[in-house]
Amino acid sequence: MNKILTFPDSQAHPLSVRAKAMVFNDQVSLDILHTAELIAPSDATVLIIGDTGTGKELIARHVHQQSGREGPFVAVNCGAFSENLIEAELFGHEPGAFTGAQGGRPGWFEVAQKGTLFLDEIGDLPLAMQVKLLRVLQERQVVRLGSRKPIDIDVRLIAATNVDLVSAVEAGRFRADLYYRLNIAVINLPPLRERPGDIVPLARHFVDHYRAKMHIGPIEFSSNARQALLAYAWPGNIRELENVIHYALIVCRDGVVRSADLRLNERVPQLTAGRPENRGDDDECRLSKALKEMFEESREALFEQVEETLVRLAFDHCDNNQVRTAKLLGISRNILRSQLKRFGLLASGSARDAEQEILAVDP
Repeated sequence: MNKILTFPDSQAHPLSVRAKAMVFNDQVSLDILHTAELIAPSDATVLIIGDTGTGKELIARHVHQQSGREGPFVAVNCGAFSENLIEAELFGHEPGAFTGAQGGRPGWFEVAQKGTLFLDEIGDLPLAMQVKLLRVLQERQVVRLGSRKPIDIDVRLIAATNVDLVSAVEAGRFRADLYYRLNIAVINLPPLRERPGDIVPLARHFVDHYRAKMHIGPIEFSSNARQALLAYAWPGNIRELENVIHYALIVCRDGVVRSADLRLNERVPQLTAGRPENRGDDDECRLSKALKEMFEESREALFEQVEETLVRLAFDHCDNNQVRTAKLLGISRNILRSQLKRFGLLASGSARDAEQEILAVDP
């Protein structure tokens, strides 16, 4: 194992879905590390692209640490704020700028002065905020909400996303000019299954981490366990691997983790149940047939009807949880909220409820 990255306080967010450690043993990972360290000394904006749980924030922190910048590293999740609050969060506000703004407060750009601002899930930014972010990046100034005075900033921006921004631009959900402004120094972070050389070293790291917390003796992996770790697809990436190892240490015997202790065979049906290889084709055929029948009926406002039905059924399926519904449909939460309001599925004036729902995301 050549290098390992961890958070300064790995227990600060015990329910987070983020990856808590990265190792660089696989050649793919070593190339990523080399790229990150080449990029770090510059002031270029960085865009990190990768699935949830692959270690995007760890890479961002490493770029900051290698950059030589004196200021702090500030991490912000763009999907964690409502459209009404995100401008004040990013750019700050003056007293009385909006209801409840009793005092002034600097935004995250000001907090990150002389350092690095990491914007995770940047694909979730509303279009109106994308315009304002682009202006900040171009002018290197922010204006607090309720103020007209610009504030100069010296902040290096690192953005991350698990969304295909090119497709988002084509669909009109992401501004092309902002995409090109972000697409300067790009780090593509592949899923864990494409970095097989990292899997066992990461597993050993998590063994050492939890063994120390659980006050147990040395632990080894059986050959079958190592083979099972390498054969599994790891759809949940590094975070899933951590959970698997944690459980294995609880149930293993005689200081040996065996393949049965990993319970990987029990995880596969949960992810693929009812999804044989041709299931997608069958679903498409049934959907096509249903739509053709509706075409023949010459229904009015068909697109609106289909769209509303899709959103309504998905929202009901997810127990009216906006975050899970957006994930199910493959759209941002802000786009979903617009659709819910449009179809009368979201009560007006429920900003507080929306904030509570953000916090209710399944860990």
